[in-house]
Amino acid sequence: MCTVVPYFKTPVTMTVPEKRRIDPERAAYRRRQVLEAAAACFKRSGFHGASMSEISKAAGMSAGHIYNYFDSKDEIIIAFVEEDMERVSTMIRGLGACDDPLQALVDEVPEHIRQNLDPDYWMLPREIFAESTRNPRIAMVAQDADQRARTEFRGILRKGRTVHGLPADDRTIDGIMETLICMFQGLQLRALHNPGLDVAGLLPPFQAVCRTLLFN
Repeated sequence: MCTVVPYFKTPVTMTVPEKRRIDPERAAYRRRQVLEAAAACFKRSGFHGASMSEISKAAGMSAGHIYNYFDSKDEIIIAFVEEDMERVSTMIRGLGACDDPLQALVDEVPEHIRQNLDPDYWMLPREIFAESTRNPRIAMVAQDADQRARTEFRGILRKGRTVHGLPADDRTIDGIMETLICMFQGLQLRALHNPGLDVAGLLPPFQAVCRTLLFN
């Protein structure tokens, strides 16, 4: 593309470079590279211990290039929060598609126990939780995601309780929901403090408690 510069007696043409087009697929791929590198660095060094230069090196790109995708480490953590929110929403939608969401929840307890006891699963969320105690922006984002997840989960619990003719008022539903969330999030702390936890011995009583909460 050429433009005429009229400030000379004899018109002079100047070549104006075309604006670089961003390939959405490539951008998504590069963002994924950054997130995977950041996850590894945060797990190894912690949120504050991992520098942007360390993350860029792990991602295989220059420190300047990484800022094309994320303005700061805060933005990287926010991306992790949103990804986790999408994962939770997908899980809840799957339960909602079941004829009996409550029984589906009970049936999936062993899988979720093993997941929450796996350090590869909980190490990054723990870094986010810790940062939320110091960083008001991260706290606000995490709380907003939690509220959205609870809104979806509340609907599934109400549907399931109604199917079984059980009380489904707001107070009952919220009490069950918060207890379940505390139980599963508590598994992550137990895995940290007691890495030799007997998972096989934990499964039956944990599942029994969940069943009692959901069906009574």
